[in-house]
Amino acid sequence: MIQQEKNYNKTLVACYLGFVTQAITANFAPLLFLTFKGIYQVSLEQIALIPFTFYLTQLFVDLAATRYADKIGYRTCVAVSQVVSALGLALMVVLPDLLPSPFLGIIISVVLYAIGSGLIEVLVSPVVEACPFKNKDGMMSLLHSFYCWGAVAVILGSTLFFALFGVENWKILTLIWAIIPLVNTYNFLTCPIERLPESHEGNTTRKLLRLPLFWLLILLMVCAGASEATMAQWSSAFTESALGVSKAIGDLAGPCLFAAFMGISRLLYGKMSARLDLERTMLLSGILCAVCYFVASLAPLPVIGLAGCALCGLAVGIMWPGSISISAQKCPLGGTALFAFLALAGDLGATLSPTMVGCISELAGGNLKTGLLIASSFPIVLVVTLLLIKSAKSAHIRAAE
Repeated sequence: MIQQEKNYNKTLVACYLGFVTQAITANFAPLLFLTFKGIYQVSLEQIALIPFTFYLTQLFVDLAATRYADKIGYRTCVAVSQVVSALGLALMVVLPDLLPSPFLGIIISVVLYAIGSGLIEVLVSPVVEACPFKNKDGMMSLLHSFYCWGAVAVILGSTLFFALFGVENWKILTLIWAIIPLVNTYNFLTCPIERLPESHEGNTTRKLLRLPLFWLLILLMVCAGASEATMAQWSSAFTESALGVSKAIGDLAGPCLFAAFMGISRLLYGKMSARLDLERTMLLSGILCAVCYFVASLAPLPVIGLAGCALCGLAVGIMWPGSISISAQKCPLGGTALFAFLALAGDLGATLSPTMVGCISELAGGNLKTGLLIASSFPIVLVVTLLLIKSAKSAHIRAAE
């Protein structure tokens, strides 16, 4: 009997839509913050807890995945990620009206789809890494570009929907976005999924934590997450304050343009990765990112500052998937635990850095440029960390010789 060849392209499609789902859960609710404030009388202090709860939940999921993802299995976990993402979005439509506290209903919904987002972040990358593709670096970059295209689609699609049908119909749009993870559940249940070496086959978690190189890779991922998330979360406010435009235009010129350039960066690297050295490309990206932060914070003209924000998307595009690829190359037997720790480190950088920028800007009298200037330290540290990893590799080669 001839064994049917596995269709790994179906696995890729499922993983692509997995990152689109993550983009929906991360970027849709912030577009409704003012709507929640008006409809449910939610305070600004409570609204600030929504993204905090989202990223904090992801951190806990990342941590739990280091212990349980291998035991439960990839297919079960990624299928659950889609179900709870769809459920969280759907419940956001009904829970605020059913519960005595509308804010509690929103938070319960956010926690549910944040669990899905965290599982996606931890497991989709190793699912692709485990597939027998030749060009893993390019595949990983192309995979992560779908988060960017998802973010662009959410911002543009939602803006267009609200313009045509009014923001008062946001519940209909929420259910429309929930269809994507619901459909993708079937994809994950039926596509071929391979496994990376489990921790008992390679490095145990304890051994991984004892490797000095592992901590350099974690630092690399923290800086990658911080460099990306800081500009992504503050670009809208920066655009509004620097250019004096409305929020709708600020969203399109800020985070939407940033996400588009980030997606272009990942798409280009995915197509050209076979001809490029990953570590050298990461070094150049880190330097360009630092320059973009300097331009955004020090430019005398607002338009130049906006250009710095947009080009920052081009610079950070390769950082997150590139850090994952470098880590997989340096610790090939790290298993799912390695990817879970990397997701945890990336989320840690993405949580702490934007908060730090907000606090520093507040201390500077509300000057956002000061906070962005301090944030330039993250791409600089990323460059230094890459050089240390490169020298550690060279030392290892010399010792082997």
